[in-house]
Amino acid sequence: MGYKLRFSQYNERSILVEWPANIDENMLHDVLNFKSRIELKSLKQIVDIISTYDSLLIIYNSTIDNVNDEFSTLKVLYNSQDSTKLLKSKTFKIPVCYEDEFAMDLDNYSEAKNLSKAAIIKLHSETVYTVFFIGFLPGFLYLGGLNPILHLDRKVTPNLNVKKGSVAIGGKQTGIYPQDSPGGWHIIGNSPLELFNPKQNPPCFIKAGDKVKFYPIAKSEYLRIQDDIKSSNFNIETL
Repeated sequence: MGYKLRFSQYNERSILVEWPANIDENMLHDVLNFKSRIELKSLKQIVDIISTYDSLLIIYNSTIDNVNDEFSTLKVLYNSQDSTKLLKSKTFKIPVCYEDEFAMDLDNYSEAKNLSKAAIIKLHSETVYTVFFIGFLPGFLYLGGLNPILHLDRKVTPNLNVKKGSVAIGGKQTGIYPQDSPGGWHIIGNSPLELFNPKQNPPCFIKAGDKVKFYPIAKSEYLRIQDDIKSSNFNIETL
């Protein structure tokens, strides 16, 4: 059974398709299935499709002459798809060092949640997360499935310089900063992995619909993995 979608013209060369506003894994599968169906149709006038939790932005290579015709084409395609189709996905094991040097907000976070740092690390690393979409920064993973015990609103005042690899919690989500940037999430650790490399194809090895499982490492292993990555001797594990 499909969802009730809203189709609108985003600009002269793109169409926005929206699902009910929600963060839901079944709906994510529906979004990604529809994206895959459009891509498989190889519609030559479409140059890119960008997915989020609950929408697709379909970008055309030229001005859309008759948007209602395009709406009709997309609606027929959506209604013909098998919403139970299983998408191919992988589960990646992501190393994280939660030691104080890499966890600038962990003390304050621990106090705010009235939890020990050990309990926070255990809860954060025992969950298998779903990658809902990649955005904000190239390679920034928005991960769903955070234990409700760990939910905490974003900071009132963002940090001006969050370090590359920082693992953070914001609201109901967790994520990894792929490069140095400002950010308002609570930093509880850091991963040595390169999540975005423009010289690789694809630049981000993780995609929407994949899974992520964090595992704690000591600083010594963090530094070893960094060296292995520099010498191209590190292979990320999958479950």
